[in-house]
Amino acid sequence: MTAILSATAPQLGADVPVERDLILTDTDFARIRDLIAQRAGIVLTEHKRDMVYSRIGRRVRQRGLTHFADYLAELERYPDGPEWESFVNALTTNLTGFFREAHHFHLLAEHFRGRRGPVRVWSAGASTGEEPYSIAMTLVETLGDSADIRILGTDIDTDALARARAAVYPEKQVRMQVSSARIQRFFLKGTGDRAGLVRVRPQLAGRVRFEKLNLVQGSWPIKGSLDAIFCRNVMIYFDKAAQARMLERFAPLLKPDGLLFVGHSENFTQLSKHFRLRGQTVYTLA
Repeated sequence: MTAILSATAPQLGADVPVERDLILTDTDFARIRDLIAQRAGIVLTEHKRDMVYSRIGRRVRQRGLTHFADYLAELERYPDGPEWESFVNALTTNLTGFFREAHHFHLLAEHFRGRRGPVRVWSAGASTGEEPYSIAMTLVETLGDSADIRILGTDIDTDALARARAAVYPEKQVRMQVSSARIQRFFLKGTGDRAGLVRVRPQLAGRVRFEKLNLVQGSWPIKGSLDAIFCRNVMIYFDKAAQARMLERFAPLLKPDGLLFVGHSENFTQLSKHFRLRGQTVYTLA
């Protein structure tokens, strides 16, 4: 997606009521649930039916088709076809913001205060970039402009990653989430046809690298010795077995004192022997 839009799902995704010109049968819905679970690990519950109708219905129309079944048959006929990317993107929720769950960033700053040496952080579920850029701002404020800070942001949604790499956001949105001092230090204000937008300064954006990554399929091209992993409000979309496997894979990537940040509604105390709760939705290695 090339337009610069807000990062929340309703504004991005247009899950708005549409005329019911298509019929989503129980069989169609079941196939969609199976396909997205197989491809991305996402578990869709029954109450997501309207969301599926809106988002996948849009793809059906854009492909010039009139039945969900025809669209799904096309997907299954070409398992490596380009439409799979659009299918996954359509069913990915990008609810994010700068400094969301602010206590995590206070803890991150305290954890690294006074530290020397390189700092490496992974944002797993980086969406449109607000989280990894918030991490970068926090670490630069804590360690200084000359610190060796590198952040990897990954996501399965290629549209979201394109916006993350562009690092351009509506100024109104940013001012609601970021202090004036931080905006002045870390953002450039758009002018002319870019008025109303701000862009992350290249000095900060250069510390963040974005890559596509499917957390439930294949290998992770990520080296160990990470200081922190942010995987917030991501695993809630997976079943318990997938969550346990993911935690098993996170553990060896962290340094002994590394931190795992998860979402406010996620609790893995009883799910993994590898992690123990350190603070509010923050884990360390057991």
